[in-house]
Amino acid sequence: MLAQVSPWYAHAAQRLATTPAQALTPPGRMEWSTHPGLGPDAEILGRALRGKRLLELGCGPGRNVAHLAQHRQARVIGVDLVGLQVRRARSHYGHIEGAAFAVGHVLHYLQATGQTFDAIYSVFGAVGLVAPELLLAAISRRLVPGGVLAFSVPHPARAGRHPSPDDRPREDFVTMPDHTRLPITRWEFDAHRWAAHIARTGLRITSAIELRHPRLDAWPTTLLITARKR
Repeated sequence: MLAQVSPWYAHAAQRLATTPAQALTPPGRMEWSTHPGLGPDAEILGRALRGKRLLELGCGPGRNVAHLAQHRQARVIGVDLVGLQVRRARSHYGHIEGAAFAVGHVLHYLQATGQTFDAIYSVFGAVGLVAPELLLAAISRRLVPGGVLAFSVPHPARAGRHPSPDDRPREDFVTMPDHTRLPITRWEFDAHRWAAHIARTGLRITSAIELRHPRLDAWPTTLLITARKR
């Protein structure tokens, strides 16, 4: 299974039902974790992003796309599997110059597009939810030499869990806005296993950061990986 549709559609539908479809101001920083202000900002994608071509895999409501376009003057495309999510993103941030949104499976998009990108990123998005051997290879093909891959995933040791001992995915859950939980399949690797997968695609891991709120979290909650194309 490459990705799961139903839980993400249900999540988007619940959000859309409670959020007015109106233009919003882009956030003032980029977030990589569930705690605002925790960890780095957009600088891990590159210090000078003006005019650079960026791609988000699993953009959700488009907040990071909007931030990068508005505050960093980058040209950003956000891709999401769920049309309702893209509808939300366009209603909130479609007015931002340099921000664009597309509906589609990220693998299909990467295979079909003729564009290359200076950076490709995922924030609790497609990375970890799509087979890594397929997705990382497709990402590498669309990065320019020296281009950056950055992604954050739920930390494999969150809440006392343990990383996957092999390359197989395992069952997890996504919490809906109404606090119900729906099952999904997720690849939950530690930094060493991610580095091994990344290295097979012509990329080189450059950092692995564990993010944990110092007062609220007993365990790390987010693993943030960056890599660069050779």
